[in-house]
Amino acid sequence: MTHPIRLAKYLGHAGICSRRQASRLIDAGQVMVNGRPANHIDHVTPADLITVAGQQVMGPAKKVLYAYHKPVGIDCKLKMDDPSSLIHHLPHGERVYPIGRLDKDSRGLLLLTNDGELCQRLIHPDHHVEKEYWVKVDRPLDANFCHTMSTGIPIDGQLTLPCEVSLLAPSRFKIVLKQGLNRQIRKMAKHCGYRVIDLYRARIAAFELDSTLLSENQFHPLSLDALKLD
Repeated sequence: MTHPIRLAKYLGHAGICSRRQASRLIDAGQVMVNGRPANHIDHVTPADLITVAGQQVMGPAKKVLYAYHKPVGIDCKLKMDDPSSLIHHLPHGERVYPIGRLDKDSRGLLLLTNDGELCQRLIHPDHHVEKEYWVKVDRPLDANFCHTMSTGIPIDGQLTLPCEVSLLAPSRFKIVLKQGLNRQIRKMAKHCGYRVIDLYRARIAAFELDSTLLSENQFHPLSLDALKLD
């Protein structure tokens, strides 16, 4: 007999969304369990009738992972009525979602999965997973820029964690983050007096995006080993 598990975890195993996203769906009244609105404390098994936005959840799915080369102009919010939404560019026949986000004006590596546990492992700040970005700003950087950025910048009422920052060219720099605040790099650069004009994510964990092998708006299957997680 299958042991009951918490509803948000079950939805993650079923490939519907991450646990965090599942909690939002429950709060929004989009999840039903055996004909009644779901609660966060519900524990369920495949024998329960579970629906999300009216669609029945069929149980745990085979775990998949893709690397996607996101171009500028694609919005990571999954909205069918938005022509720019990532939902129109996902692999056919599989229900996957992005692990974290890149804002609409940014480009580069995005991971797609139906594995809620992996999503939690990669985006939760306690796990300190590295994400590397190459950034171009609107004018040459001064000598103190890298030190200022790397030691912490006050944004949205908090100080960013220490990070690695190095120059790539007079107006370009590389930054390696272990946190993911909303539009973090753009806000950090703005605090220092610069405007980001190009933001490219080159790496997540140990996996680096090779644009010569994966063109913009293309994806390919990825093994978990490629990330080299502890």
